Amino acid sequence: MRLTTKGGFALTAMIDVAMRERDGPVPLASISQRQHIARSSLELLFSKLRQHALIKATRGPGGGYTLTRRASEITVADILASVDGQPVADTGASPKKKDAGSMGCYSTDALWASAKHHVMEFLGSVTLQSLVEEQLAKGVRVEHEPPTKRQTPQISAVTPMRVNAPNSVFAWNGVFAKR
Repeated sequence: MRLTTKGGFALTAMIDVAMRERDGPVPLASISQRQHIARSSLELLFSKLRQHALIKATRGPGGGYTLTRRASEITVADILASVDGQPVADTGASPKKKDAGSMGCYSTDALWASAKHHVMEFLGSVTLQSLVEEQLAKGVRVEHEPPTKRQTPQISAVTPMRVNAPNSVFAWNGVFAKR
């Protein structure tokens, strides 16, 4: 079993999205700021998460990321497998087989296979929703932000300026003719 920093960052970011997506798409910049993860790292992780259909992107003002499924349908195993590029249990972590003719060598392949199976079973049973609920139970507060759509500038009523000048080329002719 190989648990990487990349996987930890992906889990942290996905919890952040799951906790805040009800206010609309969650921008990477805000995740980066809250979780202290470099935005460039998040961009790479979210690219992989998108390829595995765990999140979807919304472009433009007010854009960001949302989950493609309910948090209760996404498991930790799904997230880790998407960012590590391989099934979590298939890491080749078991020791090399020794020569079968060697005396005093015991094969531990069955032990490693069983351990991998139990770890995968556990990670497959932990949902993103359960991690969100755990954070809320610990007292983590979610400050809901209003959508960050680009606002149009408010223009106050402007009274037109009165200009005492001719408003056309033909009116200029009348000005010069009087002189």
